[in-house]
Amino acid sequence: MFLGMSSTTLIILGEVLYLLIILGVIIKIIIDTDNSIKSLGYILFVVFIPVIGIILYFLIGVNYRKQKLYKKKLVENTRLFNALRREIYDYTYMQIGDHHKIIGNFERTVKMLLNDSLAPLSQAKKAKLLVNGEEKFSEVFKALEAAKHHIHIQYYIYADDEIGNRIKETLSRKAKQGVEVRFIFDDFGSHRLHHKMLAELRAGGVQVAAFYQVHLYALANRMNYRNHRKIIVIDGHIGFIGGINVGDKYINNGKHKLFWRDTHLKFEGAAVWNLQYTFMSDWNFCAHENITINKYYFNFNNEFIDDKKSQTLIQIASSGPDSTRASIMLSFMGIIMACKERLYITTPYFIPNDTIIDAIKHVALSGIDVRLLVPGKSDSLIVNAASCSNYGDLLEAGVRVYRYQKGFVHAKTIVADNTLSVIGSANMDMRSFDFNFEINALVFDEAINSQLCEVFMEDIGHSIQLDSKKWNNRSRWRKFCEAMARLLSPLL
Repeated sequence: MFLGMSSTTLIILGEVLYLLIILGVIIKIIIDTDNSIKSLGYILFVVFIPVIGIILYFLIGVNYRKQKLYKKKLVENTRLFNALRREIYDYTYMQIGDHHKIIGNFERTVKMLLNDSLAPLSQAKKAKLLVNGEEKFSEVFKALEAAKHHIHIQYYIYADDEIGNRIKETLSRKAKQGVEVRFIFDDFGSHRLHHKMLAELRAGGVQVAAFYQVHLYALANRMNYRNHRKIIVIDGHIGFIGGINVGDKYINNGKHKLFWRDTHLKFEGAAVWNLQYTFMSDWNFCAHENITINKYYFNFNNEFIDDKKSQTLIQIASSGPDSTRASIMLSFMGIIMACKERLYITTPYFIPNDTIIDAIKHVALSGIDVRLLVPGKSDSLIVNAASCSNYGDLLEAGVRVYRYQKGFVHAKTIVADNTLSVIGSANMDMRSFDFNFEINALVFDEAINSQLCEVFMEDIGHSIQLDSKKWNNRSRWRKFCEAMARLLSPLL
């Protein structure tokens, strides 16, 4: 067919075909992408980076949110689900009424999460802030050893190293003792996890499932949707949540050059049930099982459900591509706008949308003490540049920005006024808002809030505070690079 054509004609036909492909991809971007800013970023990427832009869009940009990734609801019986819904609403409103002073101005965010994702506000016992891996893993091993019925454990990164093998051996031993053990790992985040360790876990009686196995043919729709959650549930009433993965580098024992600053939370009681619900939803999806709500995993009649002595309330916020709305982003916005006295944010990646940026500037300009703690250097040059592009506007609005110098700050926390703390897996960036499966704990407790505030103050003692004038006087070339990185921020 093409044998009689000149090389010039073939080139013209090739160019026309490529233009038609670009046009088709642009139409797909416009139809599939809900956010206009993100759409523009993708279009510029496809148009100005020939061929590679199209390939990368299909690898990391295709919007599969409209597809049903998995069925989250554990209750198949409609009557039972409606009855459970009524119980959760009644219970949450009872907690709001009994603890209105500590909830205060954040009541709207509590109700939003309840209405959006049926997240109950629940009582908790023995809530404990865990600073860095050395505190976290000490508590984790104690809790694992005490397990009697089941252990549910889920991580984005699980390393095949000393701490990873210690947990593996503990899980296998508990499984041989008759404890049900289920383990979920993200196949992308834990890509270095050797098949030998997984085989040893299975041989030890541990049930293992990979979240979204990554194969070459599936990169387009699976590399983006990472399960970034870090969850441990033991016997249905002990829970761990936060930002610390499993690996030796997260323990500051002098063996690693980089100091790793991170935060986790341990708690007990009824508040663990929503953590359990999230884990089991993920398990049903990736293990292809159909575990439903039952008394074995959700003991609704136990001693924790109505503990009048409990001074801690916890609401679990989870979101991901399976959600119709970005619940965690909405909770961030609600918390920021509700603050009356102080707002201290710690995040390793700060590339939020304009809504969050405007909310932070709004409260800072209204006189609230707003501080942002970020890494001095990120583990990604592009992410670091995109983050830096946001600091100038925040500084001019009165936000105090600190860049951590002691090591790498990986904690994802918020100190809001004197009562609310947020500890979880979600970064303040578009990937956590839109693409990742994330989970946070909203903790209403004055003692936890005070402790987290003290940790924040200690961290800024190891940080450099940005000066607005000096920051705005940085070179034009640097500003240009940061602006370009910001333009690509929807893709990061």
